[in-house]
Amino acid sequence: MSFKITDNTKVYIAGCGGMLGESVYQTFTDTKCTVKATDINLTAPWLSYADVSDYSEISKDIKSFAPDLIINLAALTDLEYCEKNQEQTWLYNALGPENIGLIANELDVPVVYISTAGIVDGKQDVYNDFDEVNPLSIYAKAKYHGEVFTQNHVRKFFVFRAGWMMGGGPGKDKKFVNKIYKQLKSGQKELFVVDDKLGTPTYTKSFAKGILEVVQSGLYGVYNQVCNGDCSRFDVAKEFVRLLGLEKDVKVTKVDSDYFKAEYFAPRPFSEKLVNLKLNARGLNVMPDWQEALEDYSKVFIEDLA
Repeated sequence: MSFKITDNTKVYIAGCGGMLGESVYQTFTDTKCTVKATDINLTAPWLSYADVSDYSEISKDIKSFAPDLIINLAALTDLEYCEKNQEQTWLYNALGPENIGLIANELDVPVVYISTAGIVDGKQDVYNDFDEVNPLSIYAKAKYHGEVFTQNHVRKFFVFRAGWMMGGGPGKDKKFVNKIYKQLKSGQKELFVVDDKLGTPTYTKSFAKGILEVVQSGLYGVYNQVCNGDCSRFDVAKEFVRLLGLEKDVKVTKVDSDYFKAEYFAPRPFSEKLVNLKLNARGLNVMPDWQEALEDYSKVFIEDLA
């Protein structure tokens, strides 16, 4: 049942140009297997063009490579952009996974799909892998469609639900940590950060290692895969400022979500805290505590500041 990655294994990665892509690409190339990485935005020399929303094009590209494993990282992840561009969001976050899943079935190879903690409605404090979900935003609804299709129609699949993603550094990180960093780099002396949104950070480097670990176990299914421990956005910002050695120069001020309601208008759950119940039970949890992950990640920003 296990699936060993060797130097003869061929891995196709779609949507590999984003903040998670580099870590997944690096993790799998380090195993000496043959990797083909594609995206619609060619942000690195090792990427070639392919569009997951175009069945004919992506099918031809994947089949000509003849992979043993397909990893689908392709998604629009900016919640406000998704609310304003709903048709495009459904094409990439829902139709894309359908296309990839159908191709995987045809080739009889496993597929990895990345889902999100954003599919919960936040009405309970913490969610395990089996809890009911109820997506609120267009982003989350489309991602959840991709997850449901994968579970119901793909024969060999691994679904990984990520939390608050951090990784990719100043160049590729489009999420919270880099947004804070940009404010700091511009000379901001006071940061206004919400403390009424709770979640679980997810470090791209560890997440990629987790994918490799679980795929090789051959234990198909849906997995929460987040860093251990939980926090608020305020907690993350406070810790990040401390790790950069700026706690004496920068004030981090708590605000509630209404403070940013004009800028961040997409619905977000109060709590999207996940726990890695299945990974822990199966001895497959490689995720560190979130503070440890943030400390490691902060090194690239410290270098950038120097």
